[in-house]
Amino acid sequence: MSRISFLQDILGAVFTRDPASALNAAAGAGSFVDLCDALLSQRGEMSGNRIARGILARFAAADEQEQREFFELLNTRFDINAEYCVRAAQRYAQDTTARNLEMLRASVEPRRQELFRRLNQVPGATHELVKMRQQLHRHMRDEPSLARIDVDLRHLFVSWFNRGFLVLREIDWHTPANVLEKIIAYEAVHAINSWSALRRRLQPSDRRCFAFFHPSMPDEPLIFVEVALTRALPVSVGDVLKPEREEIEGSSADTAVFYSISNCQSGLSGISFGNFLIKQVATELQAQLPGLTTFRTLSPIPGFMRWVDALPESVHTTEDTAVQTPVDPFAVAVARRIANGDVEHLDVDSATALRRLVAYYLVNEKRDDGQPVDPVARFHLGNGASLDTVLADADRFDKGLKQSAGAMVSYLYDLGRVEANHEAYASERSVVRADSVDGLLGPAKRGRKRG
Repeated sequence: MSRISFLQDILGAVFTRDPASALNAAAGAGSFVDLCDALLSQRGEMSGNRIARGILARFAAADEQEQREFFELLNTRFDINAEYCVRAAQRYAQDTTARNLEMLRASVEPRRQELFRRLNQVPGATHELVKMRQQLHRHMRDEPSLARIDVDLRHLFVSWFNRGFLVLREIDWHTPANVLEKIIAYEAVHAINSWSALRRRLQPSDRRCFAFFHPSMPDEPLIFVEVALTRALPVSVGDVLKPEREEIEGSSADTAVFYSISNCQSGLSGISFGNFLIKQVATELQAQLPGLTTFRTLSPIPGFMRWVDALPESVHTTEDTAVQTPVDPFAVAVARRIANGDVEHLDVDSATALRRLVAYYLVNEKRDDGQPVDPVARFHLGNGASLDTVLADADRFDKGLKQSAGAMVSYLYDLGRVEANHEAYASERSVVRADSVDGLLGPAKRGRKRG
């Protein structure tokens, strides 16, 4: 695919925008206060765009202190007037007219939201605002009150990046090089260390990669997934990534394995794309390759060793198995030895103990809201997948050993059951799982099985 056709394909969904270069204007004269006040009061589109370019250009060039001052300005001068909100609410409570409703709604929207909307009228501004939110998150660590601005940006981004604006594109070896460079840079699960490594993930007939793009950011992938087409579930990620593996024809595969999912824009954290991506990719692959019958993941368990390391040094079993499956001290010791690099290969007993401990962690360890502690588990279970297989000694890379003692998990996407599984998870926080996983928990901890 040529660079021109690739970009034209994405840009076909874009509204006609101001043809001027996005952020090439010099910063406008005056302070941030003056510029922001002028932008909010400006009626003329052309002069408004010049002011917006000036604000964005100045922020892009600002140092840490100047950025902090800008965010503090947004947090105070352009916040809501709480007293006015109360009066507007009282008026609406007394008289529920459309006019009073309009005034109430206007009163509870911070002025900075309209400022962001006007900034976004400039071509290229969407990406600049995404990067601005990334900087905001850094400043929030020192000044938590700035989270009020994040509430507004997240509210806007949920609308600007909703599913209707996202464009799914397949990434292959003929994708423009500037996009491929970003696939290398943004890979967050299994690092891509060279162009030849990237080629091995994109060019073979049994490999696929898909990404979501936004029309306002045509060169910037938002999230991408890498897929291995196989005839069975690989027992390790090493089997998927090894250079000398035996390639098969994609048309002969019966299983699509999603082995890496990477979010690319930290400024879009909290804006979910992955649930749409996996389901659409599965549909796309099934249309391309009718022989595919199974869609599953080969997933890391990034929170596992954090949980293990937080356990007491001496873990004792309990006879109260009706309340809780005991945490096996032998399994804990095995996990710690593997994470420290002290185990070359697992024997059968150690592998079984590790698998039991992983199953216990994924099914039983919950946050205060009832969701699993593990972020990858929350993602896939929330998307309607089921916990299908626990694999020991499946990730011998340094990151996998340190994060999960080399264990991995396969989540099954049964396209006929994802909606029911999603509902069970959303309403009951049920960890829907296969019999094989349920068996790892012991007879006293039988739970909701996959239908």
